[in-house]
Amino acid sequence: MNLLYCGDVHILDGLVISILSILKNTQEEIHVNVLTMRYQNEKEVYQPLSFQQIKILDEIVKQKNPKNFVHLIDVTEEVMKCLPQANRNTWFTPYCMLRLYADSIPEIPDKVLYLDNDVVCLKNPKAFYQIDNTNYELVGVLDYYGCHFYKKNPFQKHYMNSGVLLLNLPLIKKTGLFQKCREMCRDRKMLLPDQSALNKYCQKRLLVSRIYNEQKQETEETVFRHFSTTFKFWPHFATQTIKPWHIEALHDILKVHCFDDVLEEYQKIMIRMNEEKAHERSVES
Repeated sequence: MNLLYCGDVHILDGLVISILSILKNTQEEIHVNVLTMRYQNEKEVYQPLSFQQIKILDEIVKQKNPKNFVHLIDVTEEVMKCLPQANRNTWFTPYCMLRLYADSIPEIPDKVLYLDNDVVCLKNPKAFYQIDNTNYELVGVLDYYGCHFYKKNPFQKHYMNSGVLLLNLPLIKKTGLFQKCREMCRDRKMLLPDQSALNKYCQKRLLVSRIYNEQKQETEETVFRHFSTTFKFWPHFATQTIKPWHIEALHDILKVHCFDDVLEEYQKIMIRMNEEKAHERSVES
């Protein structure tokens, strides 16, 4: 099972939790590729994930199966060739668009499951990964909110969430899907840059059950729970963003306890990573 994650050092918490949750729920061999880069805008510098952090994750997945691996790919040079200028200083940084460069990275296999770092696996994802996507660029799930607002046909929902996607990279290269999306993100400012571009240009998509990307409330059938931002309408309108690593809010507000064992392991790993980082700093000084 080939997996893809993207982001800077800030995705580390979610990356650890997501990978641990997949290890828990499948016996399949997993090959994890993580795209990262160094990026700087007028306000701050975004640091890439470190090879030491990924090395620890690689050791952990190999404990279950020596053939498992976690591989870090720095795509700074590749992204700088086509930087999404129009969206570089929006709420969604260029890291949200790294998945759109997967077709230009030789290490990424032809069939790969992309996951946002706030996606947690609750059941075996094998059935989803084994979907025959030969004729589809993307396999995904309707966006919980967006499918009601973005419609080409008033009688048909089509707007897809980009947090869980099964990619067919040979077909994507053939149709130029990601190339078109990169150009759109470069030239046109958007609220949800990568997701908007994918929905505009993807002509060959397969929409499947929301159990593979549940964005609202998990059930006994949920395979992937995506902790994306939700809306509250009572007693007043507000957005609510609670991520898997916000453990107290996860328990007290969302009442989610179904992967507490994963969270316990995550906390141990983060302690180890922080200790090793502190040791490196002491050695350097």
